[in-house]
Amino acid sequence: MRFGFKAVLPLLLLQAIIADVYLQNPRGSNNRLHETSSKRRNANRLFDSQNNNKGGYNTGDRLAWRMGSNVRRQYAMQYYGSGPSSAEASKLMIEWTNQHGCGEPGDKNKCDIVIQYMCSRNGTDEDYPLAWGRIDAALNGHVFYMRDGTSTSTMDYRGPRNRESDSSYVRRMRGNFAYNRSNGGLHETVWWYDACRYREANGGLFTADQDLRKDVQGYVSASRTRQNKDGTRSGYECPEERDYFPYWQPTNQYEDLTRFQNTPWIDLAWLGDKSKCKYIKDNSYNQKGKHRCVMSQSDDKRNYAPYINQQDCESNGGEWVEFSSFIEVLEDIKNQTECTAVSKLDRRNKVFWGQLRSDKDEKKCIVQAPELHCDEAPWSRVNHLGNAYNEMGDMKTPNASRVDVAMPYFPSGEAKRCVMRLRYNISTSDYDPWDTDSKSNDVEDVIENNPEVDVLGNGEELQLALNTAQTGRTFQDRSHVYIVLPRLESMDGKKLYNLNVRGKRGNIVQTFPATEYDFIPDRLVISKNDLVHIQWTGSNSHNNANDGDDGQGRRGTDRHNLLQMSSLGKSYPLEIKDANFWDTVESLTDPQATGEDIAVGFATSGFYCGKEKTDVCEEKYSLKNKRRLDDELDNAPASYFGHVLKFKKVGEMFYMCSRNNNFSNRSQKGALWVKN
Repeated sequence: MRFGFKAVLPLLLLQAIIADVYLQNPRGSNNRLHETSSKRRNANRLFDSQNNNKGGYNTGDRLAWRMGSNVRRQYAMQYYGSGPSSAEASKLMIEWTNQHGCGEPGDKNKCDIVIQYMCSRNGTDEDYPLAWGRIDAALNGHVFYMRDGTSTSTMDYRGPRNRESDSSYVRRMRGNFAYNRSNGGLHETVWWYDACRYREANGGLFTADQDLRKDVQGYVSASRTRQNKDGTRSGYECPEERDYFPYWQPTNQYEDLTRFQNTPWIDLAWLGDKSKCKYIKDNSYNQKGKHRCVMSQSDDKRNYAPYINQQDCESNGGEWVEFSSFIEVLEDIKNQTECTAVSKLDRRNKVFWGQLRSDKDEKKCIVQAPELHCDEAPWSRVNHLGNAYNEMGDMKTPNASRVDVAMPYFPSGEAKRCVMRLRYNISTSDYDPWDTDSKSNDVEDVIENNPEVDVLGNGEELQLALNTAQTGRTFQDRSHVYIVLPRLESMDGKKLYNLNVRGKRGNIVQTFPATEYDFIPDRLVISKNDLVHIQWTGSNSHNNANDGDDGQGRRGTDRHNLLQMSSLGKSYPLEIKDANFWDTVESLTDPQATGEDIAVGFATSGFYCGKEKTDVCEEKYSLKNKRRLDDELDNAPASYFGHVLKFKKVGEMFYMCSRNNNFSNRSQKGALWVKN
């Protein structure tokens, strides 16, 4: 082939080259659950990350010992949602590391970052599916209740056979619903994956010289892509939807609403070339309806079809149906007047009276997410999982890649359980990934798999390492399940900042590609009228096996606390009686707590809930009555909900963690400035 390539014809789809990406805050799982080894046990448990097996964080533990198979001992981070106005944002710092750079001048690659979330109703402990699935599993939560699970096995699935009849389909899917194990992790639904397996792949996509094999139905399905030509299954994720954004099909997780109201994937942020922002926003599913082919409304027939365009759909007896995205549906609102009243109060979301799908006359009060945030990607260098150049207001400190986002607002006032995913797409510049489509497949002048090139001009060739399955590729990480709580009345009109902890047990080599412990954000400047929720989570099974387990306290355990100090350069905390910052705060989550009560809780990671009892802090868990605290926090909880703090006056606090701050080994310190 020639030494050099050319770009061709337009295809306005993101095509994503090999590079790991890891969520650092909120803690990315990389498909880990509660492994006691440095490597994850199952790379396909919930999703296809394409990452190194060593990355990721375990689920949080509620107490001072491992959760084992007891889901009640898991701890999910709990964030208060935003309010209905821009002044009431609940701010979360999302942080990640990506291996092969992004946003770098000179374009060594083309890249973008896609951040999304998916939610369902949180329900109660009784809603968690503790038994095995049954035929009525849809009602018992096995099929729709989003969860981390307690098993590292991938959920079961039985695929279609060639020329499957409607009755065979119904029997097979009833079995798939029943096989949804309660101990298995669940993000997307089995219904969503089966529709993906049945749907035709987009034949207009550039697949280079990769040979995508046909499925049992006799055609290439959406379960196969250029980087997943064999159709390997990861949880119930749809490979084609994972690899391309914006996706052309609705990502609704069932044909209709479930009692858990599982949402589609909601677009939170897109970071890349800002000249593409209009296209990205115009094609985001947040507020733009998308179509799929519907074949039947009957419960005893398959609802979804293989066809992905209107002409093929209708010529084969289907109906081209438009679906609406939603973050929730207000089922208690029964008419347009009531829905309009809700809309006037909600200045964050789009609320309207309309149809969830165009083939049904029934109208509901639908809440759609705001327009996604679109900006330049943080500039990070290639071959490096480390800091990036971030410009965030006045702060220009070196940190991993970051973006500050607002948590969603749910006007129903219900708690939601959610999962966040971050996708990292990078492409070679040998062709334009935005303007190259199927017309360039198998064209060597565009790109060729592992070519040999004659650069000397004498017939002697050099071998290039160029895998066309990886010259446009998507990597991702996902959080564990977290909870979005409805705001308290005392939070009305106020902005809230989430102050958390990142990292896990071990030294910088042992934790890699995760990080050592630190607070995030470790420097925070707020106004006196703002609120701060300080909270952390950790695991009791972060053993690194043969890779080493450096750190203080019991092996394999994460522990944190927060103690005021006189300055960041010091190594000693102040005694609580001398820590005057606590005199300037009140707790909105425990209004009876004094500053000293709050300080005791943070100092002991909730081992003592306060110095004295309150309505929230039982006397038996207070400093006066509970057993002795271990000096390295071994008997303290690994996770702590903390307090939402309100500030009575301006001030500053420098703080540290007594267990993990180990000078010349690791630093876990932070600073909070409260200004007018």
